[in-house]
Amino acid sequence: MPTNAALTEHRRSRASEETIREVAQTLAPLDREAGSEGERQAAEWLAARLERAGAPARVEEEEYLDGWPGLHAALSATGAASGLLALSGRARAAAIAGGLASAALIVDDVSNGARPARRALGDRKKTWNVVAELGDPEAARTFVLIAHHDAAHGGRAFDQTMQSRLTDWFPGVIERADTAIPVWWGVAAGPALAALGAATRRRGIAALGTALSAMSAASFRDIARSPVVPGANDNLSGVAALVALAELLAERPVPGLRLILASCGAEEVLQGGIHAFARRHLAPLDRDRTWLLNLESVGSPQLAMLEGEGPFVMEDYFDRGLRDLVAEVAVREGIRMRRGMRATTSTDSVVPSRMGIPTACLVSLNRHKGISNYHSPADVPENLSYPTIGAAADLTEAVVREFATAA
Repeated sequence: MPTNAALTEHRRSRASEETIREVAQTLAPLDREAGSEGERQAAEWLAARLERAGAPARVEEEEYLDGWPGLHAALSATGAASGLLALSGRARAAAIAGGLASAALIVDDVSNGARPARRALGDRKKTWNVVAELGDPEAARTFVLIAHHDAAHGGRAFDQTMQSRLTDWFPGVIERADTAIPVWWGVAAGPALAALGAATRRRGIAALGTALSAMSAASFRDIARSPVVPGANDNLSGVAALVALAELLAERPVPGLRLILASCGAEEVLQGGIHAFARRHLAPLDRDRTWLLNLESVGSPQLAMLEGEGPFVMEDYFDRGLRDLVAEVAVREGIRMRRGMRATTSTDSVVPSRMGIPTACLVSLNRHKGISNYHSPADVPENLSYPTIGAAADLTEAVVREFATAA
């Protein structure tokens, strides 16, 4: 299939490529680790840039629970310790309890559950959400557009070499697979196998659980020590599309529709700022008159839409009707967009979806069905597919105008 970038290079995007490049090139040099001074500076610059685009904006300081990746290193180390106890033949009850608790806490935390481990052991830190509003503030219907401006740590776990090789070896298999490999299963399996080995007195199972847990703990420590990446694709591409979109919507206002544009902080710690944004801005809204679209890593060559996500249990986003409408508008606008994809990592989309708000998430893929330069030092503005970002902004604008027309 031709990529969206190849198909759109000849067409002029309504979104300003100059604006998209400005946002990416200005913010990429900042160290935007969640809760850092660089993240705050990025939020303040972005708010000012949205104001200049015609969208009155403000920075909202919020609190989030930190716990990535240090907490997961500790939970995996606990799983390894449980495996060692099982192998020693002593303290079987402690080995079983430790392994099961570690596995359950990992699943809960990654899945945006109650997060008791973070509440007990995580640090409370500050993050900064940027919120802008356009359209009719008194309108009964609200369309929310979100992205995130913090950046992730790198690490060897994010190397895409094997994924690229699998595409070369099994192109047909990769093309048919629309759900990513569930990488988190192995992380939780380590402590669970350690507990199973202790319960059944099977040393082989206990040894496997110990090894998996130890490898996970080492991987999380490597992520914690690795530098923060520039994060141009993940997710300055979404932020830049948001600013370009604000310009389009300010230039040609949409009647009868309230618009909230937000860039959340601390997304890369497995959802931080989105929870505060949801409590402050989404909770008061009428679920029957609210829709949300997330712009997440839209700088790879091929535009795509996620149908759902789930590190352990797949959850389709609430209300397929919104996703169907986005796909229909894409066809009408002549924008090539792949459907049917589901992520086994988490995005900010899951929080509003669980609130019962119709949710859609635009992403982008490379030929290996991965996000280009994901959590890599190579994730710089020079490696972005600007036609895809422009197409994402164009599509989002068209969807918003579709809702305004239907009001």
